[in-house]
Formats: sequence, structure tokens, C-alpha cells
Amino acid sequence: MKKTAFFAVMVMFLSTAMAQNEGQYTHFMFNRLSYNPAYAGSSGNISATILYRSQWLGLQLQAPTPTGEAGSKPTNLLFSFDLPVSWLHGGLGGSFTSEKVGYHDNSTFAIDYAFRIFWGPGTLAAGIEADLQNYKFKTSSLYGTSDMSGDPTNPVSSANDPLVSQQDVSDFLIDLSTGIYYQVPGVFYASFAAKNLLASKSDNLNLRNTRTFYLMGGYEYTFPYNPSLKLKPSALFKTANFSIFQADFACLLDYENIFWGGLGYRLGDAFTFLAGVNFLKIMQVGVAYDLTSSKLGFGNGRSVGSLEIYLNAAFQFNTTKRKPTVSGNTLYLR
Repeated sequence: MKKTAFFAVMVMFLSTAMAQNEGQYTHFMFNRLSYNPAYAGSSGNISATILYRSQWLGLQLQAPTPTGEAGSKPTNLLFSFDLPVSWLHGGLGGSFTSEKVGYHDNSTFAIDYAFRIFWGPGTLAAGIEADLQNYKFKTSSLYGTSDMSGDPTNPVSSANDPLVSQQDVSDFLIDLSTGIYYQVPGVFYASFAAKNLLASKSDNLNLRNTRTFYLMGGYEYTFPYNPSLKLKPSALFKTANFSIFQADFACLLDYENIFWGGLGYRLGDAFTFLAGVNFLKIMQVGVAYDLTSSKLGFGNGRSVGSLEIYLNAAFQFNTTKRKPTVSGNTLYLR
């Protein structure tokens, strides 16, 4: 039996792969919609968010052949929006995500609806999300051992290994997500969500979605002797099928809702540093740097960290009805 030069091909064609297309973001506290559809409309504003993440900067990947592609380091692009809709008793949202990892190029379109009620001092919401997912595997960039000529000047002699398709393989999947979200504005929030409930399967890619669960929360503390300063700790716990676990912790210091900065830690992966600014009362710009703490870093062809950029625009959504205008009628001015 012929062997391939890249282990991913063996995983791809000889076993069932488990896909987790949920992106990893250091700005998770500003990106709650992508983790929980029940968040839609919770801010009370029309909100649009863009996040870009480039992971493991400086990591040198070796191609399977001198003329082949080494594959992409993890990069994520997310665009999302949401708004409250009073006649639906909640909010609507939507998002587009693009993820590139190795020879995989995946994208997802999602539509969210949240139903919200007043409960105690805050609001409680339940949400549902429908996902259309496109998975693509670039098998045309891979080479098998039968393609190797042994000549350093012309290393690839052919591309006829039957285990490696010369056509990129792709497929569309449909899946569902749900969640609950509770918040007391200016005090705290708590969130629980389950993603990929259907665990949809692709026969073309020999791949199945992984059910992923998220538990998130955050608190806001105003210093009594200096109300201009607020401390905002937050945490995110996630698990894939209760077999893989990960936790993110962060704490931000906010000054008059204008500037913020903070530190965080992702268990077994990285120390995180965040900073941002609000301006024009509608825009937020933030940047995050992850200092890799795993064996993937540091230097000499290894990761020197990950970079993430966050943009948000929020416009106040005033649902207050205008008072009826009274106009004079000359028939009543006698």
C-alpha cells in the first residue's frame, strides 16, 4: 500500500474526521453573538462587528514537497451584526465566518433569533441559530510518495497517487445551535450555548461536525472612590463532545468607557494582552496579542504569538413612539 507524505491525507481518507469550525477569539467578551444566538439584540443597539485573527505568527510550515504548498496557518475572519426587534419580542442577528487551517478552507453563514423577557433585575433570552457551512479540502496541493522523482532539481515526476485526489473536495452542511443568555446591564452576564446540535456529516469529506458547548460569564465592578474606572473580569469555558476542554480568562480595566486594557490567559496555550478605544460614541477598535506558551513557541521557526484585530460600530436603536402631532383646523377656530 502506498503511503502519503502528509499525515492529514491519512486522516482524511482512511478515517472519519471530526470538524470543529468554531473560531477561537481573544476578544470573546466583545463577540458574544458568535458563541450564543440568544445574545442577538441584547445590547439594545444596531451593532456590526468585524474580527480578524492570525494565529501562530512566525511558525514555519514545511511543504510536503519542495514545489508544494505548506498549507495555511490558522486565520479567521468574522463579520456579524444584530439588532433588537420589538415586535418579535427579542432580536435578530447574522454572521459570516471564514477559517483557513492547513489545507482546509471553511466558511459559515448563520442566522440568529432570540426571544427575550424581563426576569428579575435583568433580561432572560433563549435563542436559536441556523447554519449553512461550506467545507473545502485542497487535495490538489498534496503529493503522494509515487509522485516523488528523487531528483532534487525536479522533485515531482507525476501526480498519479490514487490516494490523493487531483480535484479539491468540498461539501455543504446544515446545522443548528441554541442557547440561553441572562444579563443585568452594567452588572453581569451569563451565557450557555450548544453548537452543531445535528452533528451533520459529510460523506464527500468523510467528516462530521462536533457538538460544542460554551459557558461564558462576565462581571462589571465600578470603583467606589473613582467611578471613572471599571474592572471587567470575564471567562469562557468550551468543550467538544465533553472530550476536549479549553478555558479563557481575561480582566479588562476600563476608563470612562473610552479606553480599556487588560490581561488574560488561555489554558495551555497563551498569555493574552488586550487594548482598545471607543471614539465618536459609536466605534470601538481593539487589538489583542497572544504570547504562545505551548511548545509551538518561541522563535527559531516557531510561533512568536498571535494577533487579533477587533472593530465594532453600534448605533442607538430608539423604539420610543413619537407623540402624535396636533394640527389646527380652521373649522374649530371660530
